[in-house]
Amino acid sequence: MLTSIMIGNKISEARKEKNLSQAQLAQRLSVSSQAVGKWERGESMPDIITFNRLAEILGVDLNYFSESFQSASSEKSSSNSPVAPSAELPSAKQEKRLGWDMSCGNWVDADFSGLKNLQEKFSSSNMQRCLFIGAEMSGLLLKSNNVDSCDFSNSDISNSRIQSSNLVNSLFRGCSLKEVEFSSSHIKGCDFSGADFTGAVIKSSALLKNTMTGAVWNRTAFYTTQFADIVFDGTWKGCSFENCEFSRVTFQNATLIDTFFKNKNLKRIRFIDCQADKMTCAFLKNGKADLTGITLFTP
Repeated sequence: MLTSIMIGNKISEARKEKNLSQAQLAQRLSVSSQAVGKWERGESMPDIITFNRLAEILGVDLNYFSESFQSASSEKSSSNSPVAPSAELPSAKQEKRLGWDMSCGNWVDADFSGLKNLQEKFSSSNMQRCLFIGAEMSGLLLKSNNVDSCDFSNSDISNSRIQSSNLVNSLFRGCSLKEVEFSSSHIKGCDFSGADFTGAVIKSSALLKNTMTGAVWNRTAFYTTQFADIVFDGTWKGCSFENCEFSRVTFQNATLIDTFFKNKNLKRIRFIDCQADKMTCAFLKNGKADLTGITLFTP
């Protein structure tokens, strides 16, 4: 397990490689030289934003501070050692797997805003009032997380997996949620205004009292999902609702094209000033939905 002393040694080694004194490094980081000294002695650790800045100043990748990183000196000593004929050297593909795993953490009031390449795992973590504004988080894995009052506005969370997690009172305004998979998750009181759900899959989850104004729905699929106290608008194209449960759900000023509903009881969906094509209307009629708020049109 990577300890604060091990990280301190890494900081010290990289600083000396750059011929920087503790005072010079501190000045460039806008911290005290005493703070740098504490890091290098393992008495404390920088926060994630300072780690990002450290990596830039010291000319290293963020992976340098991870447990799996092999330092240049150890690589050099390894290369000088005889290698058995059957031994295999690490491939470039293996080296690319190096990364941070920030799972099992307690992240409270942390600011990750604007950081790039945040594909790290945050599984089994408690995340409260954290900021991820404008962060690049494509390929993220969130599993068994508690996400409360966090701000992901304008972040790229595409191609991510959010599993068995609790998302409450968080902001996802303007986020790219393309190809994201939500599964077995409880999502309540969140703001998804302007978020792009193109190709997203939501299954075995609950969407309760969320704001969806101006969200993009294209090839979005919902399976065995519970909806309650939600208003949907915008254009829905090639979407599907299969075996979902609806309670106080409204489609208002929405246009539904080739949208599939497989449910025996759609009476709890209300339509106001909506348009739909023949195929969508047929699915809704089969589910006994009230079509009085829908105007039939040809795309």
